[in-house]
Amino acid sequence: MSDDTPDSLIPYDEIVQEALRAVVGRVLGEIEGSGGDLPGNHHFYITFKTHAPGVSIPTHLRERFPDEMTIVLQNKFWDLKVREDGFGVGLSFNQVPAKLEIPFAAITAFVDPAVDFGLQFQASVADMAPEAHDDAENDAPEHGEGPAVSDGEDGSNVVTVDFGRKK
Repeated sequence: MSDDTPDSLIPYDEIVQEALRAVVGRVLGEIEGSGGDLPGNHHFYITFKTHAPGVSIPTHLRERFPDEMTIVLQNKFWDLKVREDGFGVGLSFNQVPAKLEIPFAAITAFVDPAVDFGLQFQASVADMAPEAHDDAENDAPEHGEGPAVSDGEDGSNVVTVDFGRKK
């Protein structure tokens, strides 16, 4: 093989990203199919680009999270509706209910800390690098309940796909 590997004419990176986002859709679809009940200790942290096409969130949340937002699906969520291209869910933020619509293409991370599983995605929206942001503080475990997610974990079950292209 040569060091001068040509650029692929097949968009492998896009195909893989789409397939991994389908994992998120399947998991959420199974939760929807079970009536919204999460099995065992499973719960999800879902990070998404707030200005990605198709994202619908209340204005006050978009102002608070101008780039990226992380939501928690654990105890207090309702009306989970999964579509082929995304999902909708009801959540409460500081005791104020909100309906969110999130396309799978806007998701940048999906984590289930109960089983140390996570997926990280390349942003589908061009040139939208993640910025530092606060967690959305929805559905937070009360009084220190539940496992904490740490950036220092070894990430043994985290799948990161990053295809670099030679120029």
